[in-house]
Amino acid sequence: MGAADDTWYTPLTPLAFLERSAEVFADKVAISYGDRKVSYREFADEVTRVAHGLRAAGVGPGDRVAYLLPNIPEMLVAHFAVPLAGGVLVAINTRLAPAEIRYILEHSGAKVLVVDSALHRSLPERSPVTEIVTVTDPATGVAPDPAVGGISYAGLLALGGDEPLPWTVADERSTISINYTSGTTGRPKGVMYHHRGAYLNSLAEVIHSAHSPGSRYLWTLPMFHCNGWCTPWAVTAAGGTHVCLRAIDAGEIWRLLDEEGVTHLNGAPTVLNTIANHDGAHPLSREVVVTTAGAPPSPTVIKRMSALGARLVHVYGLTETYGPYTVCEWQDGWLRLDVEERSGLLARQGVGMVVTDGVRVVADDMTDVPRDGVTMGEVVMRGNNVMSGYFGDPEATAHAFRGGWFHSGDLGVWHPDGYIELRDRAKDIIVSGGENISTIEVEAALDSHPAVLEVAVVGVPHEKWGERPKAYVVLRKDPESAGTTEEELLGHVRGLIAGYKVPEVVEFVAELPKTSTGKIQKFQLRERDWAGQATRVKG
Repeated sequence: MGAADDTWYTPLTPLAFLERSAEVFADKVAISYGDRKVSYREFADEVTRVAHGLRAAGVGPGDRVAYLLPNIPEMLVAHFAVPLAGGVLVAINTRLAPAEIRYILEHSGAKVLVVDSALHRSLPERSPVTEIVTVTDPATGVAPDPAVGGISYAGLLALGGDEPLPWTVADERSTISINYTSGTTGRPKGVMYHHRGAYLNSLAEVIHSAHSPGSRYLWTLPMFHCNGWCTPWAVTAAGGTHVCLRAIDAGEIWRLLDEEGVTHLNGAPTVLNTIANHDGAHPLSREVVVTTAGAPPSPTVIKRMSALGARLVHVYGLTETYGPYTVCEWQDGWLRLDVEERSGLLARQGVGMVVTDGVRVVADDMTDVPRDGVTMGEVVMRGNNVMSGYFGDPEATAHAFRGGWFHSGDLGVWHPDGYIELRDRAKDIIVSGGENISTIEVEAALDSHPAVLEVAVVGVPHEKWGERPKAYVVLRKDPESAGTTEEELLGHVRGLIAGYKVPEVVEFVAELPKTSTGKIQKFQLRERDWAGQATRVKG
């Protein structure tokens, strides 16, 4: 055979997913939001009009377009319209403060900001963008603040035309989006995704979360978080229906589960806890695939959701890996195990998803740790669905990819069956008297007590041992749990883990600090204790 030319080669881009679904499923409902139903044909038409509007507003190839929206239809449109216009989507966390939003807008160099009218109060004064576009959601009834200025979303649609645009890109390695990290240890970093990675990771979501044209996906995961784990593109690729949800509300989630025929949802274990412990929780009328990540789900959470009729898919990843990178693949033999043993296996982070280069657990010298389920090392990844790098930060990029693999900062073990299991974030591991203590292991022991709703364990100062575990516990709101004491919980834990791992202190709290995606912010608890406040641990 002679040398192949490029006539048979098409650069990969998730734009192709909407092009296909708009043709194959033209009249099918693509988006459901209250009384609003949008067909795939209408979805593609609006995407095209927004892309034209962005171009008319001055967006050129590679220009950044910021979106500050909750999970409403316009946010789904953004995932296709911005790249269709040739731009780069910067989806901003809706819970950030004005100063944090200003930093992201300035650092990314965004030209246009599309914002929900109810979030005008979060905008910094003298926004650095050249154009502000306001979306007014009838569900809120919040009128735009005239002081913000700019144009309406309808005005953006009117700026350009509706002529067809090519659903293609010249370079599949060009940037499709920039997602900013939480910045808990410094300024947030801009994580760059490319079209190829977004395309492939979307297909991995379709495979591992079992999406199909019959999928009715409930948006419990913020779209600003890792582009919703690439699910805006994945569900569209499958020709499923997006069921939008403006804010997490357990009652509304249960209503939509029942009335919208929801088949799939994603969320952190704390979100699953909210769902499972709502007063209206009841066995589901159909199997719902619940894909969870953000923190290792405890066996208790897995059992609760499974009892309601959910099928849990446990995945693991980071912003730098397009969201999920590994999956705890189900093995047929697990059905023969009792629920405790099976739940423990399902709580592991598993193996690399089908589109990855696999996952490793390595020692400091980058050699693999033994697959003994005991020896800890750092989890590292590489491949198509690992970021291009940090926007405008080559030094941080080089450090993250030292040794040719992306360093997650997560510590874990490698089991004989090839599955990895996290033990902790490197910064969360507790070193007490020279012994490493996994906060995840301690949390799982506490969480297994029937009175515990949520728990977070951190290391606090100790005069003799350097640091010791301290547990922050939220109790269930029922009469049986109300009288639970510290001594009762510690006695329960002593029967499950080694004595040196048992917390020295349990502090009962009304709630735990969380991110908008439901991750518990341990750094807030840790900082308070290491500042010497509210710590009863003595030598």
